Amino acid sequence: MKYLSWTFVVLFVTAVAVLSWQYLQAKAPHPVSAPYYKTVGQLPLPPGFKREPVAKGSFGEWLRTIPLKTDNTVYLYNGQKKGNQTAQYAVLDISVGKKDLQQCADAVIRLYAEYLYASHQYTKIAFHATDGTLMDYSSWMKGYRYPVKQGRLQKQLTGAPCKGDACFADFLQTVFSYAGTLSLSKELNVVNNPAAINIGDVFIRGGSPGHAVIVMDMGVNNAGQKTFLLAQSYMPAQDIHILQNPTRNQDPWYQYNGGKILSTPEWIFDWNQLMRF
Repeated sequence: MKYLSWTFVVLFVTAVAVLSWQYLQAKAPHPVSAPYYKTVGQLPLPPGFKREPVAKGSFGEWLRTIPLKTDNTVYLYNGQKKGNQTAQYAVLDISVGKKDLQQCADAVIRLYAEYLYASHQYTKIAFHATDGTLMDYSSWMKGYRYPVKQGRLQKQLTGAPCKGDACFADFLQTVFSYAGTLSLSKELNVVNNPAAINIGDVFIRGGSPGHAVIVMDMGVNNAGQKTFLLAQSYMPAQDIHILQNPTRNQDPWYQYNGGKILSTPEWIFDWNQLMRF
């Protein structure tokens, strides 16, 4: 009962915060938009901050190179505009696909998998389905597929060997179909100290409902305080976008202030829900 009560409180507070944010943005005279920048790494930091150094070839370095769309509109998988156009600061130039698959956890999986694929770390591209089945790209390239039998995925050699972008895209579609926040949260490692937040970390609540956002970039000031960007997809599947900070007008940068919750435009996380690949 205690767990259920706490879950109800969190969901209620989240709903109130989201509705309040959307109401205030709807009252604004113009839609929120940002000047155009070509990549995530070009988005300007708050005064007094500079970008933290990242290792060459790291996930953090790769995230900074992701291009941004010139159109700051978030579209759904079916080509329609998302109903709420106030949550985003910028939109990543990454396809959402034609199916309602690439939602919140899937967007996180997509970014990490794309990084591993781009850096030829194929053996590390592996994610668990919600039923616990490991779906790995190395097996997929050999022709293994994951049909559902008796309510569970079965790894079977039923396809032709493949490689290349089309092969990788088909693999991701399968992962998106069977993985989610619950399975991803079990794969990630808890970050015990929120002040140690890093690029590529994930705020995630596994379950139904659940949600996930990823840290896209980070800066630090002379006092050692960190500031960071967050990105999400959502339901229905939609363009991955850099989030506005609802506590700072037309500003996408977040900071850890020692509190217990992190408010984003469409979800509220606990800081103890910060995790890492």
